[in-house]
Amino acid sequence: MEEKVLKTGNNGMPVMIGIILGYVVALLGLLSGNPIFAVISMIWLVSGWILFLGLKVLKPQEALALTLFGKYIGTLKGEGFFFVNPFVQAVNPAARTQLSQSGDVKVEGLPALVSSSAASQQSYSRKISLKVMTLNNARQKINDVLGNPVEIGIAVTWRVVDTAKAVFNVDNYKEYLSLMCDTALRDIVRLYPYDMAPGIDTTGDGLPDDGSLRGSSSVVANRIKEEIQKKVDNAGIEIIEARITYLAYAPEIAAVMLQRQQASAIIDARKMIVDGAVGMVEMALERLKENNTVDLDEERKAAMVSNLLVVLCGNHDAQPVVNSGSLY
Repeated sequence: MEEKVLKTGNNGMPVMIGIILGYVVALLGLLSGNPIFAVISMIWLVSGWILFLGLKVLKPQEALALTLFGKYIGTLKGEGFFFVNPFVQAVNPAARTQLSQSGDVKVEGLPALVSSSAASQQSYSRKISLKVMTLNNARQKINDVLGNPVEIGIAVTWRVVDTAKAVFNVDNYKEYLSLMCDTALRDIVRLYPYDMAPGIDTTGDGLPDDGSLRGSSSVVANRIKEEIQKKVDNAGIEIIEARITYLAYAPEIAAVMLQRQQASAIIDARKMIVDGAVGMVEMALERLKENNTVDLDEERKAAMVSNLLVVLCGNHDAQPVVNSGSLY
């Protein structure tokens, strides 16, 4: 179903003034004593209030999807004071659904949705907001491509661009958006490892790459945005941006993964220390040879290399032993 925008103009004020003047004339007709005028005035006084139902006030970035006896007749957009057919009915199945900035959504006991107490006490209108809004769903526990459980949360910025699709194509477009965000998040996260891993193809080109949830967060967020957009096109919703707000290993494996990261860091540090120590030993032997400081045979060179490596690679400061005797 495509959206049809009603072109009525800001005609609400003249119509309201005309209705009020009609009541004034009707009162004068009752007092005139003419039976015909009195009957017409009584009919107006009894039924004239129905026209007030056609008066609609819209603020900026608001819209009303209107139906007449079950048939969609168009959408009223733009701020102003309007008059439409008093028998039309505004439709918005998501009027009572509140998307929280800080959590999920909750509508009549649905576990995936959350509403604040303040929102539940306010009066709900049938107006559809066209403003840019934010959905911050609860953190999801998802297995990455290596099977490690990961907790991840996203914030999605969105807005309604087609009121007819939003109201009539899906039962509740806010609930639909929340569920599609969860589904798209799971579909994309399962393609990536938490950290870089060898032999993993995250782009779908058949070649391993360096993509990861932690190192390629902007790329992952963009793919999540595109995936959500595909799923909510039929609901008349535009996804403006998606950003990862929380990313961590699940608590049950967080400690083990921390130990793994620490072990990897220690190994990398040791490799750097050993490379530096070997370079220093080579430099020392070259300098001794160039300056003819001392002439060492192979056995003494091996002993010297061993001692230098122990000193340079050790975790604690070396305790020197002074040899005051002969070298041999």
